[in-house]
Amino acid sequence: MSAEFADRYKHKIKTAAEIAEIVGGFPRRKKVIMCHGVFDVVHPGHLRHLGFAKSKAKILIASLTADRHIAKGVYRPHVPEQLRALNLAAFEMVDYVVIDQNAKPLDNLLEIQPDFFAKGYEYTAQGLPPKTKEELDTVQSYGGEVIFTPGDIVYSSSRLIDLKAPQIPMEKLLTLMDQEGCGFDDLSSTLSSMEGHKVHVIGDTIVDSYTETSMIGGQTKTPTISVSYEGRRDYIGGAAIVAKHLAAAGADVTFSTVLGDDEYKDFVIADLEQSGIRLKPIIDPTRPTTNKNAIVAGGYRLLKIDTLDNSSISDDIRLRLIEHISETKEGAVVFSDFRHGIFNRWTIPSLTDAIQPDLFKVADSQVASRWGNITEFKGFDLITPNEREARFSIADQDSGIRPLSSRIYDEAECRTLILKLADRGVLTCRNADHEALDSFFVVDSFADRVEDAVGAGDALLAYATLAMMTRGSAPIATILGSFAAAIECEQDGNIPVTPADVLKKISAVERRAKFES
Repeated sequence: MSAEFADRYKHKIKTAAEIAEIVGGFPRRKKVIMCHGVFDVVHPGHLRHLGFAKSKAKILIASLTADRHIAKGVYRPHVPEQLRALNLAAFEMVDYVVIDQNAKPLDNLLEIQPDFFAKGYEYTAQGLPPKTKEELDTVQSYGGEVIFTPGDIVYSSSRLIDLKAPQIPMEKLLTLMDQEGCGFDDLSSTLSSMEGHKVHVIGDTIVDSYTETSMIGGQTKTPTISVSYEGRRDYIGGAAIVAKHLAAAGADVTFSTVLGDDEYKDFVIADLEQSGIRLKPIIDPTRPTTNKNAIVAGGYRLLKIDTLDNSSISDDIRLRLIEHISETKEGAVVFSDFRHGIFNRWTIPSLTDAIQPDLFKVADSQVASRWGNITEFKGFDLITPNEREARFSIADQDSGIRPLSSRIYDEAECRTLILKLADRGVLTCRNADHEALDSFFVVDSFADRVEDAVGAGDALLAYATLAMMTRGSAPIATILGSFAAAIECEQDGNIPVTPADVLKKISAVERRAKFES
């Protein structure tokens, strides 16, 4: 959906007060009818309902439920309210569209006072539900009338969506950019301004290993798998790869971590120094450098062998990390938590208190097999948990993603929350007033294919952090972070994403938006 399309129809989208002034008071010469619904997916049943309503009055008002009041499914609505409003405004038979910011249409009915309020036939098939009775009483209170659409065609949006969720990433992206007044040039200019920002990353280093084997067979007497060793590859992971993503994006990166006194320590130091990262390692001879070794045969992981010590760091090491953090005078501090000793309920408060007050503070929790809690990082400017970690932190398996993110946002007392939703993209919450129109927005995944999703969160964290430091815009940060995550998904292995990679993605998406090849 282009900006031209939005400009052509958004004049129909009004507040209830604006519509009331336009149509005048009840009773009126030109009859007014109002329909109300979610309209997440507009289907033939909706069109028949709207068409029948238009046949009964001169002016048709389509009222739709705001995003925050939709609780029919965990990820609903799939289509954000501004885009749902534009969809309805594009129909010639619809004269005005209002996004109802209340849970029920009662207040808007009283303010607009339509001559007729149209309801679908399904609302009368088994008698009037309590909500419909409330609406009927409200309309009759000022002399209006409720009419019901003939029931020869009835469709359910929810059932259609359950078959397959609508795939409209481009339309949602362009609607968000139009609302925020930003374009693809703003994305590119933000990207080019990231270079040189100082970022200090603190977190757990992991060395990820892949031991390649081929299957020989199994023993006949015992259930033992036999494989032939073919080789082994070691990669930097954990907070260290977050530091590498930031450096690849152009940041001036310092990295504080805890390493064991072993061969992996030397591998980590050499790799990070080659990447231009200023390394401040603390060597703890009592623990190994964390290593996670996956045994792979024919592309399948047979087994993972972890060498680690998840016990809390000593008080001496904690004090040394506090010293490192307190020495950071400008830029950003990023806490990259994998729960392998540095971060826990005991250490987080004192490490957080060591951050200088004017620095940009970021926390990310990527916990696979350990318990972590993103809400323990209080008062940060940006936090980027995934959905599983968010649900675990507040023991909530069932809420929709908007109420879930609201609770995480409030309990963490953060300024911006980017909730990672895997292949569904991300939801950003940027306002403590969760009733506000601009509190939430969604950016879908723009991965053209998924080769390996490992590292997508690391890339998002790096680019979202630098974009927030550069522009202070949550939408631009979310979009650039999402594009970086998509690029990471499209390549095998957790390889740092470069600005050139992101520029190519921006250009590709812009061409698609303009229907260019």
